[in-house]
Amino acid sequence: MKLPRRQFLRLAAAAAAMPAAMRFSNVARAATDPGSLPAPTPAEHAAMAQLAQAFMQKYAVPGLSIAIGHADKLVYEQAFGWADREAREPVSPQHLFRIASISKPITSVAIFSLIEEGRLGLSDRVFGPGAITGTDYGRPPYGPHIQDITVEHLLTHTAGGWSNHHADPMFMNPGMNHAELIASTLRNRPLDYPPGQHHDYSNFGYCVLGRVIEKITRQPYAKYVHGAVLRRCGINDMAIAGNTLGQRHAREVKYYEQGEDPYGMNVKRMDSHGGWIARPADLVQFFSHVSGFSSPANILQPQTIKVMTTAPAANAGYAKGWAINKGNWWHNGSLPGTSSIAVRTRSGFCWAAFTNTRRGHSSLGGDLDRLVWAMAREVKAWRV
Repeated sequence: MKLPRRQFLRLAAAAAAMPAAMRFSNVARAATDPGSLPAPTPAEHAAMAQLAQAFMQKYAVPGLSIAIGHADKLVYEQAFGWADREAREPVSPQHLFRIASISKPITSVAIFSLIEEGRLGLSDRVFGPGAITGTDYGRPPYGPHIQDITVEHLLTHTAGGWSNHHADPMFMNPGMNHAELIASTLRNRPLDYPPGQHHDYSNFGYCVLGRVIEKITRQPYAKYVHGAVLRRCGINDMAIAGNTLGQRHAREVKYYEQGEDPYGMNVKRMDSHGGWIARPADLVQFFSHVSGFSSPANILQPQTIKVMTTAPAANAGYAKGWAINKGNWWHNGSLPGTSSIAVRTRSGFCWAAFTNTRRGHSSLGGDLDRLVWAMAREVKAWRV
């Protein structure tokens, strides 16, 4: 679905280590507000914790943090295990985690903010003379169809190549900066399909969208997103991750490997497709403000949100930065040392859950998603 840009303008301490009063303080405070859902009862809270601890034991997860919101209230916030196992530092709800590919919905919202302002269009071409980035990444001749790629193709992973399934450009040539990597990829990696015909999940495509934002706004990607998206959602402490243990931010967890090095990647270069760090409550805030629900106020227009969450013919399960199914919107994330999930449910909930490890070739990611659904269903007063 495509709309002219003018039409757009019309248009959220391990539980065992934490005292009980602290453990329930956030949810109790949220539940006293008029119209908010009740907090879990002590028995329900214990049942939720039991589910979380079983998941952690199954996958040897050092630390897990979860936040659940409804409307404009945080109704559950809890952390389990260790932020830094060696230092005996418990995870708290204030700890920051790498969120990996949940960065993609953030980039999508930033793009749609520019569309609403009339500064960008879904059908705008990205590469080549007269396109958004012009010849910033090399002059013609380009490979077949490179000049046909549009903003919408990048948002929907239908640009025709650069998949994360094989030789993902974002995990290659770690010494290159954005411009060098994009130029090299355009020069050396031809497309597999004409744009628009085939869905192939592409981290590289969202890297390019970050550069589109920079080109249009004349600001660094993270600076624009902070001002145009995150602050408008009441989020102030998200940041782009560093690469090494020594570059860990204040209150950021330590990441643990299970057969893969969490500090051997250029995560900073992943900014617009996988580079953000956040608390689960931050992602609850973000999802809530683009949920399409009446509360809290959304930062995008209703028609913009509709277009953003409408999938192309090439893949009915993925829209423009959002996985979609039966009225639920979500995105997961996965990097060495990190697994994450954030969900907006059709029943009005938004939640997020992060771990500080990943186990390759396992069901950890899918079970993390199922875990939060199961925890939420333990609360009899919540209709999830």
